[in-house]
Amino acid sequence: MPKIIVYCKNIEASLEVPGGSTLAEIARSLEGRLGFEPICCRVNNKTENLGYAVYGPKQLEFQDRSTGSGPRVYTRSLCMMLYASVEAVVPGTKLTIEHSISHGYYCRLGGFDDVPAELVAALKHHMLALAGADFPFERHQKLTTEVMEMFERQGLHSKAELLRTTRQLYTTYYTLGDVSDSYYGALAPSTGLVDVFDLIKYKEGFLLLPFDPDEPERAATPIRQEKMYRAFTEYLLFNRIVGVRDVGELNTYIMQHDAADIVNVAEALHEKALARISDDITERYRCGGARIVLISGPSSSGKTTTTKRLAIQLMTNLLRPQMISLDDYFVNRECTPRDATGDYDYESLYALDLEKFNADLSAILAGETVELPTYNFELGCRQYRGNKIKLEPGSILLIEGIHGLNPELTAQIPEQFKFRLYVSALTTLSIDDHNWVPTTDNRLLRRIIRDHKYRGTSAEETIRRWPSVRRGEEKWIFPYQENADAMFNSSFVFELAVMKDYAESILSGVPSDVPEYAEAYRLRKFLSYFRPISASLLPSTSLLREFLGGSSFRY
Repeated sequence: MPKIIVYCKNIEASLEVPGGSTLAEIARSLEGRLGFEPICCRVNNKTENLGYAVYGPKQLEFQDRSTGSGPRVYTRSLCMMLYASVEAVVPGTKLTIEHSISHGYYCRLGGFDDVPAELVAALKHHMLALAGADFPFERHQKLTTEVMEMFERQGLHSKAELLRTTRQLYTTYYTLGDVSDSYYGALAPSTGLVDVFDLIKYKEGFLLLPFDPDEPERAATPIRQEKMYRAFTEYLLFNRIVGVRDVGELNTYIMQHDAADIVNVAEALHEKALARISDDITERYRCGGARIVLISGPSSSGKTTTTKRLAIQLMTNLLRPQMISLDDYFVNRECTPRDATGDYDYESLYALDLEKFNADLSAILAGETVELPTYNFELGCRQYRGNKIKLEPGSILLIEGIHGLNPELTAQIPEQFKFRLYVSALTTLSIDDHNWVPTTDNRLLRRIIRDHKYRGTSAEETIRRWPSVRRGEEKWIFPYQENADAMFNSSFVFELAVMKDYAESILSGVPSDVPEYAEAYRLRKFLSYFRPISASLLPSTSLLREFLGGSSFRY
């Protein structure tokens, strides 16, 4: 083959290689210069597996398991090793990887109401043996009809149904020994690169724990998330009842039924959950507590609309809700802390003027009239515009912001006066039995749409900022979520089908010559599995209207 020129970002140099060389062969030619063993590579800012062959000039950026696309590649590979182990230890048993929780991924086995600890240990032992043997993950592509038949024979019915509804001519899948499976992105070259993990008994199933992001040489340590587990379990039961557990079933529902039906049922579930939370708050209020409701949650979880809808429910219980946004207590921009990259750290608790907030809150609870600030995001400073508040008999204060569950925020307020509500989009829809929809993807897509529509921010910029947002959440929000008195799951089983057309259009504007293109491309591919639902079916009070527009609430 003729020689071609590729540019390797890792060593900032051009290389002459034979046309048709695989990424793995190019990586081997760089042994000693990369400084790490790659698990994948971004080719022209698109993530590819190392079996990808290069036939023309390309820009290459090799990545290890802890950088860029590496963690996703690692986790997908780990999931296939788990499936292969299930097939080896308990052949024919259905594996379901349901969702992320407690720093890992919660798994169930068909036919087991409670998976025995001894079986979990046997599965772990087999996975370790696979890692030690360094078997290759082999990538294949066939006519979709043939792949569907293969999956049906293996009992992978959710995968077959997804392929049936997406109607692609060809489908990519992987094999590990005699086991075939599909994953929606690249896998590692071989099992030897996927050697850090743990498998532990958890609830009725077990947790698959990948490496710790902060210490990649050891497995992640699980944390206690009882309330989060109950919230997931409740919504998974709802999904089973309506018969929409994965994207294939959602697509089939859209094709065979009136999509308005599932929209209306899911919206009613939200309303019922908020009514139940409102009743709990009201009962505490009438017993002398719950004078303030602190509403917290990560970015794009829908805190603002949740607060407004909760206020309506409290009014039906004959209370008088009044609202405060923590965003109005940001310090002036030049006083904002900065993160490790030098950007303003708006997720930091200390981006708020805690002294002023607590002084105002204490005065309000004492019955005084207080003028509230309004933060001008264009100028980066607080302003006073005559917005005054005074609690009357029957009044209850709703305070919305990402730090609501942090004890330091309201350290001066007696505990009996607080009710804490945690809001998050806990996505319970799966792509198929072995591929889940990450909660972070759901929120990122919401934020991309909202930032583009209301803040004039490009998808490229939102994606660029997202890792900083996520770091802030890990530090300032997630450690306190179990402090909540109640949890509200703001996700909808149908919402990605509604956001599909909006998000795809915005993501298509990310140019291919920037690093953010890799994430934009991945999200576009992910959305391609969904059949669309028209946003016109959403009621004007829907939480999704906060991001898509058309809400009857004022923001």
